[in-house]
Amino acid sequence: MLIVLAKHIFILHSVLHFDWTLSLKDAICSCAILCLSSWGIILLIRAYPTTAVITVYGLFMALVISGLAIGGEYEILKWFIGSDDKVYDRWLKGTVIVRFLFVWLFNSWVATISALRKNIVALDNRFQHQADASILLKEAELFKLRQQLQPHFLYNSLNSISALIMISPDRAQEMIGKLSDFLRSSVKRESEEKLPLTEELLYIQSYLAIESVRFGDRLQVQFEKEYTDDATLPPFLLQPILENAIKFGLYGRTGTVTITLRLELLGQMLCITITNPYDANAQPPKGTGFGLEGVKRRLYLLYARTDLLETKSEDENFTTILKIPQHHVQGNTDR
Repeated sequence: MLIVLAKHIFILHSVLHFDWTLSLKDAICSCAILCLSSWGIILLIRAYPTTAVITVYGLFMALVISGLAIGGEYEILKWFIGSDDKVYDRWLKGTVIVRFLFVWLFNSWVATISALRKNIVALDNRFQHQADASILLKEAELFKLRQQLQPHFLYNSLNSISALIMISPDRAQEMIGKLSDFLRSSVKRESEEKLPLTEELLYIQSYLAIESVRFGDRLQVQFEKEYTDDATLPPFLLQPILENAIKFGLYGRTGTVTITLRLELLGQMLCITITNPYDANAQPPKGTGFGLEGVKRRLYLLYARTDLLETKSEDENFTTILKIPQHHVQGNTDR
């Protein structure tokens, strides 16, 4: 604004040859009116309740305020400087249109910038709200998927306990104790996003201890481990996969069934391979349908990838391959 003031004085004094006092008064009055009109437009745009057609509203207000500003400026200059100087008075009347055009263009620029800024702020807020809503929705769905896991497991365990009470009370009591410890550890892990693999395997051992009471010596689980101690994974991912392997591996079989669980770190990917016997011709047992689909959905919500869970069936074996990115570790990449 100081540059505008200086140029205004220079034009009036050096080009049009008005005296310093008159030039200074005219310049100060014009710049003050320009600043006040621009400030008024900014306040009006900020007070505008929405962003709908805000640019059109801003340009319209710039036109109205510019007209009022020039009318006020003309009256103030006539009163402030007086009409004794006929040359200045004629020049003032002749420059009203030029003054209006200059003020209107400047105020239109201010209005456009203010309107665009308000639109940008509104869009940022909207995107932030949408992002927050997406995060909350994602967390709610993850929570729902985790909550689906325990009832699904509890139904089977309680049914087994009910059956064991009549034929083997000691085993039923043992299973109740193991189930109590298992559920207690589940509550402690509920708020964790990731856990060390060693801790997750202890949890899986507790789960398998309960299943061994149900199935006795028929269930054998072999672990093949090849990973570093800092490998991690989200909680409650292995259990539904193992539950699926046990359900389909033991169904329709009377002898011992061996399920193999291999854990290995390949580069920055933890690969967990679970293999169980599988008879494609057998009628599958009824269930809630949670299983692998719930794991797939959780993996997608956590990593935004659909290639982290694979299944394949060959040679009467069903294999599930779970992959967990490990960006914080450097595993063996030579294999």
